[in-house]
Amino acid sequence: MSQGIIDHRTGRRGLLQILSLGLAAGAAGLPVLGPRSAKAAEPVSLIEPGAGDLRGLMERLAKAPRRRDFKTVPMILTKPEEWDHEALTEVMAYRPKPKQVWDNTDIASPWLNLMRNALNAQVWSFRHPDFLAVSATHGTAHLALFDQETWAKYKLADLAGPKFKTNTLIVEGKAASADPKNFEDPAGVFSPEDNSIPVLMRRGVVFTSCHNAIWEEAGGLIAKGVNPDKLSHEALAAELTNHLIPGVILTPGAVGTLPELQQVGFHYAK
Repeated sequence: MSQGIIDHRTGRRGLLQILSLGLAAGAAGLPVLGPRSAKAAEPVSLIEPGAGDLRGLMERLAKAPRRRDFKTVPMILTKPEEWDHEALTEVMAYRPKPKQVWDNTDIASPWLNLMRNALNAQVWSFRHPDFLAVSATHGTAHLALFDQETWAKYKLADLAGPKFKTNTLIVEGKAASADPKNFEDPAGVFSPEDNSIPVLMRRGVVFTSCHNAIWEEAGGLIAKGVNPDKLSHEALAAELTNHLIPGVILTPGAVGTLPELQQVGFHYAK
C-alpha cells in the first residue's frame, strides 16, 4: 500500500488547516495538492462573522475522527467505524435552517459553481449566514475527492474525461487570495473565478464521499488493469479511501445517505 496513507492524526491536522478556523496556533496553510504538499501561508477564514452556528459545526467537524488507515474494506459497510460516523452525525444534527444537500454526479458539470451561487444568495441576499451546503458526491464527481498522488498512480484522468489531466478542482486559483471583505469582486474569492473545493470548504461547505462509488471505482480500475500493486478489490478500495482529501466525510453511500439528510431537514438539489 502507498506510503501516503493518512492516519487519524495527520488527517485531522490537514482538516484543521483546510477549514482555516484558527483552531491551532501557527497552523500550516491549506494543502493545495493534498496533505503531503508544501506548507503555505495560513489562509483567511471565509465564514461570515455572524455565522456562529456554522463556525461551531466546522470546529466540531475538525475534531471528529476520520479513519484513513484501512487495509481492506467490504463491499457493503455495516459498522459505524467503517465510515466517518461521528462527523456525519454532526452534520445531521445541525439545526439552523435552511440547509441544502446537492446530489453531485458529474465532474465536468457546473456543480461547484451551483453550490457557490446558492451559498452567495443565501448568505448575502437572504441573510442566512449559517446556511449549510452539503455535497453528496458520487459518479465521476467523486473523483475530485481524491488527492493528486492517487490521480497519478491510478490514472484517474482517464476516468474523469478530457477536461481533466489532473485534479484541478482541489487547486486554489489566484482569486483565493483576494480580499474577502469585497464580496462583490467579480474576480474575487466568491466569484466564478474561484470554484474550487478547498475554497468552498473554507466557506463551510461539507463534501461527503460515497463508499459505493469507491468500491465501483476500485472494481473499474482492476478491470482496466490499472492496479500497480496487484491489490485485491477490498484492498484497493481501502487505499482509495485512505487518499480522500482532508475534510471529506466518508459515508456508506451517497444515494443511501440522501434520505437520512432529507429526513432532518436538508433540501434536495440536483
